[in-house]
Amino acid sequence: MLLKADFMAKEFSRTQRIGDQMQRELAQLIQREVKDPRLGLITITAVGSVAICPMPRSSLRSWARDDDEDAVKGNLRILNDASGFLRMQLGKAMKLRTVPQLHFNYDASVRRGGQLTSLIERAVAEDRKHSDDLGE
Repeated sequence: MLLKADFMAKEFSRTQRIGDQMQRELAQLIQREVKDPRLGLITITAVGSVAICPMPRSSLRSWARDDDEDAVKGNLRILNDASGFLRMQLGKAMKLRTVPQLHFNYDASVRRGGQLTSLIERAVAEDRKHSDDLGE
């Protein structure tokens, strides 16, 4: 079993492992350390390339209503304002020699996925309706 674990560790690049760990650590830090009551529920969905870019993009999913742009912008403003604090805490938690600057972006992929799902469901319903009309 140890051989399999060693193989699995080498399967992913160091950059990817650091990005994944950074994503987990950021999620915990935001939940535990950012005390701003205006901050809604968020999920860190991705951390951009750490090795290539000195300022990785951290994509997040806001659990505020997706069409509430003010809430999304407010969450982004709070997180980007706290990025220096989060960077310092991230450096302590991960014991990295250098910690890249953080910049948070909104991840609209869940909303787009929901829109695509509803379009597909609507198209399927229309196809069924047309096939029922032709069958009668």
